[in-house]
Amino acid sequence: MITTQAQFTYYAANEQDTSRLAEALVPLMAPGTVLALDGDLGAGKTTFSQALAKALGVTDVVNSPTFTIIKEYEGKTLPFYHMDVYRISEEEADELGLDEYFYGGGVTVVEWASRIDSLLPAERLTIYIETEGLQERRFHLTPEGQVYMQGCETLKQNGVIL
Repeated sequence: MITTQAQFTYYAANEQDTSRLAEALVPLMAPGTVLALDGDLGAGKTTFSQALAKALGVTDVVNSPTFTIIKEYEGKTLPFYHMDVYRISEEEADELGLDEYFYGGGVTVVEWASRIDSLLPAERLTIYIETEGLQERRFHLTPEGQVYMQGCETLKQNGVIL
């Protein structure tokens, strides 16, 4: 993955570390937060999404919305919108009214986000998950927009990300 934007890194040795990253991100969340996830098949996009939902206080079972495309959940303070756009084209995604989610009152996580890149908000946190071993993962966080940059800088200052 090549980018010229600021990029931060988080290393997860296991699923518990993935949950720690999700928990660390929650204080930075506000209505309209968008996380754009990418990575190889099996890299942990859904595992991260489940950890984030739990950290947001979602008590329902969160599973991949591969065939339903979008699932909505109630969190303690914010709704959680979970999308998987792997099986649809950009044109099909455009017809779903995604802006209502992106600019709505909740937190939106989009798995396979690069497939609909032109539809995503300009300001978002892009996270690329790279497989390092059986359980190990490397998260590459690319903040796009001042709010996301400040959030990542705060996480860096707190020693959460590099």
